[in-house]
Amino acid sequence: MPDSLPPTDILNDIVAAALRAGADAAEAVTSERASLSVGVRNGVLEDVEREESRDLGLRVFVGRQQATVSASDLSPATRARLVERAVAMARLAPEDPHAALIPADRLARGPFRDLELFDPSERTAAELEQAARETEAVALAVPGVARSEGGHASTSSSRWRLVTSEGFDGAYAATGFSLGVGVIAEKDGAMERGGESRSTRWLSDLPGPEGIGAEAGRRAVEKLGPRKIASTTAPVIFDRRMATQVLSPLLGAISGPSIARGTSFLKTRMGDRILPAGLSLIDDPFRVRGLGSVPFDDEGSPVALRSIIDDGVLTTWLLNSASADQLGLQTTGHASRGLAGPAGVSTHNLHLTPGDADRAGLMAQAGTGLLVTGMFGPSLNSNTGDWSAGASGLWFEQGQIAYPVSEITVAGNLLDFWTRLIPGSDLEFRSSFNTPSLLIDAVAIAGK
Repeated sequence: MPDSLPPTDILNDIVAAALRAGADAAEAVTSERASLSVGVRNGVLEDVEREESRDLGLRVFVGRQQATVSASDLSPATRARLVERAVAMARLAPEDPHAALIPADRLARGPFRDLELFDPSERTAAELEQAARETEAVALAVPGVARSEGGHASTSSSRWRLVTSEGFDGAYAATGFSLGVGVIAEKDGAMERGGESRSTRWLSDLPGPEGIGAEAGRRAVEKLGPRKIASTTAPVIFDRRMATQVLSPLLGAISGPSIARGTSFLKTRMGDRILPAGLSLIDDPFRVRGLGSVPFDDEGSPVALRSIIDDGVLTTWLLNSASADQLGLQTTGHASRGLAGPAGVSTHNLHLTPGDADRAGLMAQAGTGLLVTGMFGPSLNSNTGDWSAGASGLWFEQGQIAYPVSEITVAGNLLDFWTRLIPGSDLEFRSSFNTPSLLIDAVAIAGK
């Protein structure tokens, strides 16, 4: 963290100043961050980057008119100008009937549970460089790997604090540690890229160079010698690293702003079965050491463990205060914001419940088909759910990998996909959105 933090009452001071200047309500946030990252290539130090930042954001309301301003200079003179400018802007802003702070009786109340988001461990630049070198060396030692695109390691810490004129005052700190490498494999003059990286809240949870380097090399080598296949319809297994891209459009489709605007292909599906029976999509803001864990949302609302989809049935929209007001509902604690502008919505730690078969079991069940290990350029029609994405991966026959494939497109309607998906058992918590591998039968594949 930066050595010289702002006084602990800076946000209460600026909120009080906004009210004295004529605002009817105000909220202020500070974001502090310190990070150190090191990159190497071919065992040689390539770059070292250090960042320290401290920023403030202020949102004020004059009636139902609002304005936001932000600054990185937190001196008293700058704060005074910030307040003056914000109130003046709000008086000129158009009225928004849904703009308001969370009322006092609906705010999250402490003490907040310890989610173990902050690890006091530290890594020096030399230690980061050594970890990146070792990871790169392991990846380069994998047979078939020809060169490195670089190894990297980093550490970061951050602190977020929110104060509102309705009486909310909450803060939490978090850390992050990451390690990764990218390499190029080569065979008969043809080259393929592969890589692996991991990020964790605690240093002790971060996998070591051996595992990350070996996985990066393996992923590059398995792509060598790709074939083009003819267009067909076949079972497709989306590897767990890619499977979230099949489900992530669901999150945009159930976000409160999309529902309020009427621009979602799920706008009439509340209470309907979206996934097969037995499957649930769970959002857990309280996962210990989770990358998406928070004690409260970015408007000061309580957060809660929710089954967004329960036993296959859609149970809730993702709401902040504004979209909830538009829909005549209550916020679900999914407000997410930066320093400037009103809040949007986002999930916390999301995961799909796993099935019974591992990835090999899914291939055995499918017989012959495509295992997708890479995707790019997904396209979605937000009104119909029609979806397509460029893909690469591995063709399998009789449940066994046969050869790599590339330059293909997978496509279909997501509502149709979701009702037919079969999850694997290989769920692993490695980000803020995790799913097992997903098998979908009869997917359109466009090839040569």
